[in-house]
Amino acid sequence: MDCTISPILFVISLEVIFKAAGSANLGSGCYMPPLKAFMDDTTIICTNNEETRRMLERLDVLMAWCRMKFKPKKSRSLSVRKGKIDATTTFTAANQQLPMVRQEPLKVTNG
Repeated sequence: MDCTISPILFVISLEVIFKAAGSANLGSGCYMPPLKAFMDDTTIICTNNEETRRMLERLDVLMAWCRMKFKPKKSRSLSVRKGKIDATTTFTAANQQLPMVRQEPLKVTNG
């Protein structure tokens, strides 16, 4: 029998980690949480590369504190600059480079 409370506890614990990671300054006193999440899928949206790197570093620290690990091979990165994909920008998590969407496209499965 599956535990019905385990997924709820998992999502609640990730929410605490994401809140601790902080929010992005959009200017004019407007702040937006840079992390968008659904279950264990997370998207980081930042205004520049350095902010994204800081967010990934902060998440690395928080995940290590919780004794959890990123799986960089299951992650993808996409950097867009002035409306065009920037293929020169790379990001790392857990001391491993995140593959770019162009290098390893996402696998889509039908239900």
